[in-house]
Amino acid sequence: MLENTVSILVDSDLAGQRLDRLLSGCATDLSRTRVKSLIESGSVTVDSKTIEDPNYRVSQGNSILLTVPEPIEDQPEAQDIALDILHEDEHLLVLNKPPGLVVHPGAGNPDKTLVNALLAHCGESLRGIGGVKRPGIVHRIDKDTSGLMVVAKTDSAHHGLSSQFSAHSIERRYDALIWGAPSPLSGTVSGPIGRSSKNRKKMAVVNSGGKAATTHYRVLYSFGMLASHVSCELETGRTHQIRVHMTHLGHSLIGDQLYGRGTKRGVPDNIRTAIAKFNRQALHAATIGFRHPASNEDLRFEVPAPEDFQVLQNELKKYVRPK
Repeated sequence: MLENTVSILVDSDLAGQRLDRLLSGCATDLSRTRVKSLIESGSVTVDSKTIEDPNYRVSQGNSILLTVPEPIEDQPEAQDIALDILHEDEHLLVLNKPPGLVVHPGAGNPDKTLVNALLAHCGESLRGIGGVKRPGIVHRIDKDTSGLMVVAKTDSAHHGLSSQFSAHSIERRYDALIWGAPSPLSGTVSGPIGRSSKNRKKMAVVNSGGKAATTHYRVLYSFGMLASHVSCELETGRTHQIRVHMTHLGHSLIGDQLYGRGTKRGVPDNIRTAIAKFNRQALHAATIGFRHPASNEDLRFEVPAPEDFQVLQNELKKYVRPK
């Protein structure tokens, strides 16, 4: 994907200005809102250091570089990408998304997404269902999270499924591998989720301005005090909800580079090696249940975690708590 750049050397007249105000004044073809978004997404460096705070005050002599990605085409193209489909009818389909597949095109991922694959599989009839850029998409899971998704193939199905998600009547259960052993072994984490004030790329449990979020967890298996296999059921569906809530509980997901703090101290070499090979957060959407928007039939699907998740789990089972 091509990019445009804006380079600025701060002189005495510009010194002391806020970063977003300076850039919106110099890059006249960009609105201040767009500039702020680019800063928060990590597209601006000051003296080769990424700055994500629009309020940052510049100093004389600072070298500022703004990288502006080319806009993504409004119409995603169809691309022949294999899909693991568990159920399909004229209204919807249910699929098992592999880890590493982005759901829809966006900055840094202009194509080779689930949307591109769906357009190839369903044909032109899918275009415009639920929006131009995200046809068929009713909900999403993170790129590196595996598991079940339901996709609408008609406007009426999209509306019906969206209503169920809004009403929190969709059953969604996830498998996760987390650091440590939660106490109690089952419980509920409730806390509004919003953008972190410390890192704009992260979400966090916030005191004000967030959206209500509730996660129910249950420990399925404990690997001593080192780690646990937990089942998490979503009552709501906020961005990064399980990752944020488990971190808030003090038990971040294994492999989570955004919310975790790397591999814990004292971890045996076999587990350390397995985590390095795993290279993603240990999260899998294992169950989804909903009412069919056309037939009103109750549908429920389950899929086991992919091989990489199971390999990591087996290595954790070898762990023996030191005496």
